[in-house]
Amino acid sequence: MDEAEFRVLVSQDERHWWFRGRRRVINAQLDRLGLPGGCAVLDAGCGSGRTMDELRRFGHVAGFDLNELGVAHARARGHDDVRVARLEATPWPDESFDLITCLDVLEHTPDDVVSLRELRRVARPGAALLVTVPAYQALWSSHDVANHHYRRYRRPALLAAGREAGWEPVTWSYFNSILLAPAAAVRLAERLPRRRGERGRSHVEVTPPALDGLLELPLRAEAAAVRRGVRLPVGMSLMAVFRRGNSPQPPREEPVKRAAGEVPASDAASTLPTR
Repeated sequence: MDEAEFRVLVSQDERHWWFRGRRRVINAQLDRLGLPGGCAVLDAGCGSGRTMDELRRFGHVAGFDLNELGVAHARARGHDDVRVARLEATPWPDESFDLITCLDVLEHTPDDVVSLRELRRVARPGAALLVTVPAYQALWSSHDVANHHYRRYRRPALLAAGREAGWEPVTWSYFNSILLAPAAAVRLAERLPRRRGERGRSHVEVTPPALDGLLELPLRAEAAAVRRGVRLPVGMSLMAVFRRGNSPQPPREEPVKRAAGEVPASDAASTLPTR
């Protein structure tokens, strides 16, 4: 991710409706896992460390990110166990964690199965993995270009990648569902002819701060639904929970080659939230 884009996202992290709403949905799902206290937790692609603040209630939280500026922000928030690393080379020993979060990260990696297999390596038997990703390749837009995404997902593709990496799917839900239609309209409108040389940009600054409270309301409602175990069938984002069984680590394989022209030229693994 470009440094300028990173700084924009960090500046919006605390107040923007999307970030606040996404945290509500994630916390609702985490509460359903029934985790005991004192867990060892990893935030894979921790960005600025804001999510690590939320995860402290479960135990000791470690994190890593490819973006050195993000790691510096996380450490400034008081998180000591934060490292600069790639998702495909997680710098902890085998079977280190009881809970792993990987929030809007997989779409930044060239091979999601390789990344998920590496997360399984550092997970203890019975550990939970919570993943969020942007949904629907048909909604590819300048936001994906600006954030150096490789792909967007549908549920079958995400669950299949998890299974191939050795994870057992537990549950899933789309979210940011209520705003799907207007958000899709904005993205599709981008495909109209544009001025030559106009660059892709993130959508974080599209909505004015005065609307944050109003736009967060649908995600509040969706978080309440997720807390009750509802699986939302559509949405701008997709969330899945996996468990690691007791079987041995699956053998490593060569990365899967992606279709030409599908991805931008980046293999960064950073978890700054995306839509």
